[in-house]
Amino acid sequence: MEKYIKTKQIKKAEMNRNLLEKDINSFWDKYIVPSLVEYVKIPNKSPSFDPDWKKAGHMDKVLDLATTWVKQHLPKNATLLVKETRGKTPVILVDVPGSISGNVLMYGHLDKQPEMDGWNKGMGPWKPVIKNNKLYGRGAADDGYALFASICSIKALHKQKIDTPRVLLLIEFSEESGSPDLPHYMDLCSKEIGTPDLVICLDSGAGDYNRFWNTTSLRGLIGARLRVDVLKEGVHSGGASGYVPSSFRVARQLLSRIENETTGEILLEELKTEIPRFRKKEAEELVSAIDEEVDSEFPWVENMKPSTEDKIEGLLRRTWRPALSIVGANGLPPCENAGNVLRPYTELQLSIRIPPLVDHKKAKTSILSALTSNPPYGSKITLSFDEPASGWNAPETKSWLSKSMMNASKSIFKQPSCSIGEGGTIPFMAMLGKQFPEAQFVITGVLGPASNAHGPNEFLHIPYAKKLTACISLILKDFRR
Repeated sequence: MEKYIKTKQIKKAEMNRNLLEKDINSFWDKYIVPSLVEYVKIPNKSPSFDPDWKKAGHMDKVLDLATTWVKQHLPKNATLLVKETRGKTPVILVDVPGSISGNVLMYGHLDKQPEMDGWNKGMGPWKPVIKNNKLYGRGAADDGYALFASICSIKALHKQKIDTPRVLLLIEFSEESGSPDLPHYMDLCSKEIGTPDLVICLDSGAGDYNRFWNTTSLRGLIGARLRVDVLKEGVHSGGASGYVPSSFRVARQLLSRIENETTGEILLEELKTEIPRFRKKEAEELVSAIDEEVDSEFPWVENMKPSTEDKIEGLLRRTWRPALSIVGANGLPPCENAGNVLRPYTELQLSIRIPPLVDHKKAKTSILSALTSNPPYGSKITLSFDEPASGWNAPETKSWLSKSMMNASKSIFKQPSCSIGEGGTIPFMAMLGKQFPEAQFVITGVLGPASNAHGPNEFLHIPYAKKLTACISLILKDFRR
């Protein structure tokens, strides 16, 4: 028995990294990129943005594309399972048996954000364009590649007969809506999911394209729709303005209850948290590693400056402080069609980011009270919430995993790995962190500088995605319970 174990260890130590990268690059070129091109063409918007998603049929098209591909590239002895409860989006489960003990859960999603204006000439959300080794179009980077890359990372190891733990891929279709259907499937598929020792999520960001990045925290999200009504119908602004309060001004007053409009600081204490000292240190290390990228990541207009000149504080504002954005509006006609009318109502879509460690339920209650109590001038205030999501803060990383990520980055990128806090939200991570407190996490992804997930000109950096896939293979090779 002892001789057998030694043989296994030698086999792992003698893995051919160059062959691994060669196999992964070839697999990406032959099988992944063509499938992602087809995936981009399908406007599979998340249910929040397409209430008639089932009737539209785009989700079924993506489901068929994905399952057909998986069947063609299924690892040896693996099984494919699709679950779709009536009225809910589907999930895909790919169960890959292991040759060593342990359970790894890999995660991604196949629903998309809506179109967004501002795409460059010749490009569009559903028009795949490959330019300068980047695949432009909605969803390839967020998060269509995850399923394909996960399968690729496992198959590359199996080709060299490297032992791996059991791996379960879970791919959902409602993440961009806050994953409202996922708790149902977590219960329904609890036997298949089991108790993960390691969770690998490929839906996060990267500080640059020169190393492996591991996300250590995520902000939560509370989406809300605020509507202010002041009249039953619009009236001539010449006769009414100054006497009838503007619905926009009332909305502005209400927002000032939760945000200092001069500094952007959120005023509600329930939306704040003490930032752990080690996360501040992590931010300092990140700025030291990618100083220039902190500013150059964003497409600033000329002479525009960030809210602070302190890059460390700026990073914390993006990752550990609450923030409000107005991401949509109703009741406002386009400028070219705007008559001199005092409008009857203003409706705003609010995107409120909350820090890790903040309870989204308490935050929601605080927002509700601030925006609806004592309405100015007796105006009619209507506030509805989207599915809220808590943030997430990673548990302490075990030494084997820290070492593995560092070694993988140095081996593939020739640069040390780095940790990063993300300002975005992955609802699944908060669910898993609460349900499996002993699990380890590798949260990473391809959303680096200018990749612009959710916005115009979103792209997948193909060379980086290939290297990231190789890093995941190396981490799976090093797995320890």
